Amino acid sequence: MVPLYVGAQLAGSLLASLTLRLMFKVTPEAYFGTTPTDSAARALVAEIIISFLLMFVISGVSTDSRAIGELAGIAVGMTIMLNVFVAGPISGASMNPARSLGPAIVMGVYKDIWVYIVGPIAGVMAGGFVYNFIRFTDKPLRELTKSASFLRSISPKQ
Repeated sequence: MVPLYVGAQLAGSLLASLTLRLMFKVTPEAYFGTTPTDSAARALVAEIIISFLLMFVISGVSTDSRAIGELAGIAVGMTIMLNVFVAGPISGASMNPARSLGPAIVMGVYKDIWVYIVGPIAGVMAGGFVYNFIRFTDKPLRELTKSASFLRSISPKQ
């Protein structure tokens, strides 16, 4: 199912980018994708952090039975808005590799594209891991770090 989802995301990004390029006769000089405004390292860190936050919030409002489901959209939307305000000037706040790959492929502009592939993937993996670490442990954090029981709670049962 995941490959189908990834394919649909990429196809949508490519088609949207192609449509924009054809409708507005965009040239590579007027690139509409995301590129770092400063250094690739700063953009990478920004993408990791905002993707982490987005995944953490999505995990909390969509998978936790204690969450109020009717407010999930507001929580996710506010997280995206804050991410864009904070990281937009640094990296463009992509948070999704497909969002950056589509314009890059259509326009042929691949400057630091790795930032927008590695950053969001690393961020969402870390966000999901940390959320699961917090959610699936039933002891206070101070007890977990003393006994390292959190490692047993996420390892496969023998």
